[in-house]
Amino acid sequence: MVVGLTATPKKDVDHNTYELFEIEDDNPTFAYELNQAVGDKFLVPPKGASVPLKFLREGIKYHELNEKEQEEYEEKFGDPTLHNVDEIGSAALNKWLFNTDTVDKVLHHLMTNGLKVDGGDKLGKTIIFAKNHYHAIFIEERFNKNYPQYSGKFLRVIDNYEPKAQDLLDKFTFDELNKNFIPEDPQIAVSVDMMDTGVDAPRVLNLVFFKLVKSASKFWQMIGRGTRLRPDLFGPGEDKTEFYIFDFCQNFEFFDEHPDGVSGKAQKPISQKIFEAKLEVSQLIKDAKNKTEKDAQLMLTYVDELHTSIASLNQERFVVRKELRKVNEYTKRERWNNLTKGDVLDICGHLSHLPEPQGNDQLARRFDYLTLLIQLCMLQDLDDSKYVNRVVEIARNLSKLGNVPVVANQMPLIGKLQEERYWNNRSLNGIEELRVALRDLVKFIEYEKQEKVYTSFQDDLDSEKTMVRDVVPQYQALRGYKDRVERYLRENRDHLVIHKITNNERISEMELHQLEDILFDGENCGTREEYKANYGDQPLTSFIRSILGLDIEAANDVFAEFLQSGNLRADQMTFIHNIIKYLTKNGKLEKKMLFEPPFTEQHQDGIIGIFDDAQATKIISLVDEVNRNVEVG
Repeated sequence: MVVGLTATPKKDVDHNTYELFEIEDDNPTFAYELNQAVGDKFLVPPKGASVPLKFLREGIKYHELNEKEQEEYEEKFGDPTLHNVDEIGSAALNKWLFNTDTVDKVLHHLMTNGLKVDGGDKLGKTIIFAKNHYHAIFIEERFNKNYPQYSGKFLRVIDNYEPKAQDLLDKFTFDELNKNFIPEDPQIAVSVDMMDTGVDAPRVLNLVFFKLVKSASKFWQMIGRGTRLRPDLFGPGEDKTEFYIFDFCQNFEFFDEHPDGVSGKAQKPISQKIFEAKLEVSQLIKDAKNKTEKDAQLMLTYVDELHTSIASLNQERFVVRKELRKVNEYTKRERWNNLTKGDVLDICGHLSHLPEPQGNDQLARRFDYLTLLIQLCMLQDLDDSKYVNRVVEIARNLSKLGNVPVVANQMPLIGKLQEERYWNNRSLNGIEELRVALRDLVKFIEYEKQEKVYTSFQDDLDSEKTMVRDVVPQYQALRGYKDRVERYLRENRDHLVIHKITNNERISEMELHQLEDILFDGENCGTREEYKANYGDQPLTSFIRSILGLDIEAANDVFAEFLQSGNLRADQMTFIHNIIKYLTKNGKLEKKMLFEPPFTEQHQDGIIGIFDDAQATKIISLVDEVNRNVEVG
């Protein structure tokens, strides 16, 4: 059986397509790329244009506005000489600041320069990718204002806020290969995420990027909306041969500089964080010398909940079947009694990500985690003021909602939470009680939102500086070279020199030259110039380590002293395990990251909050050694 995936494979922590099929990241068995599909005449190519619109690139500067506009600026943002706010950054545009002329110029440019049908009298089907729902609605309002002849039907917003979204989408995409077929309006669809992927619309001739997209896979998927073939689109025998991309937000320039895009650092789901926090709280209570009877009962409650969540797993799920041996082991309740530090590490490494969250109230789960963080701080004698202050703020907001019956029932507790005396006398069990009492009430709080501002400043679109981009060669150059060199490394990871790099061994100058002869041969992999164009001045050894990671056994050897000491707490074992996991994935670890996410998930101060000074210094020196070993010499 052959399985083909029509979308770009993902390797995010929660839905790694490669891991699902047990193959290496970025190394599919076979890939049929955009450039090849265009060359084989299965898709049509895009022609891109980067259109310079001043405010979207430079923001709005008070001193560059005319006198009337400066008065409007002062009215809406205050006197810049008093408040020291003399410019609004470009990121604010279409997020909370909506400028009339900016949208009008984008629409005019589209209506003037977009590909047209019906002998050039009608703009072809077009998707505008908007920043958010409010931006989309504003675009629709401005279009109807400027083009009243279309009676409000030519352009429509299609997003999750629109109750008739599916009907509009069906009308936008419906097509028949019939010479008498007349497509229905809308002719322009303004989308917020809903049409980025998975929409088959062969008649689409124009894509408008009215937002910055930082995910490379998503960017190319969005471009894919225009690639479908459509014969006779312009008349009998006049097929669709290309489509236009109008980029107003410098996406092309962004991906020139960041070919792989910018992905957020992988974060554990909140449900997994809660599972691991409950496990850690239960083990800290178990080891505490002065625990009360109520503390012991809380420990038992948490362990029972954790056991139940594993015992009730659906073993038909693929991710559960992968860990079935561990699942079956910990399905037995007695296995949870007297867990060792190794058991805790085992559970966090193999089981904590498996239970699915109950219900869909994300705010309630975040409140659960907040209270668990307070308990962890109490058990480890750490400063919990940051977390306590957040609970107090939630209590203050709830105290304003006495008209909501379920909130009114908890007003005595809500009042106590705002008193210093409560927190001076808090207990672990008391924190659990407040969690249960308030978790389902948090959703009633209306959190403060940025007020939307509408302005009428004159924007500047310089058509003469529009940069036309041939998109397929850019894609081909990016994918072609990177695919060749990265695939070569994976297929030849046992090569003596490559093996040394991934096994934490330094290589000599002579061995480096051997690598250069292979990777810069101008044939199999490419040239030195191509390497620099794609990866800059990154040393070859660092690049290889970043692609292949550090061998798991080599990483374990580095930290063997810590892992085998038998003196580490569960949170310390987990921290070391996370370092090893990061190194096996990325090859190197910058020291500053030990004080940043994901290494601050257990403690806000990262490594120094988990280990004493001597231990932290030792770990940092080991990380330094791993980083140095990727150097030549």
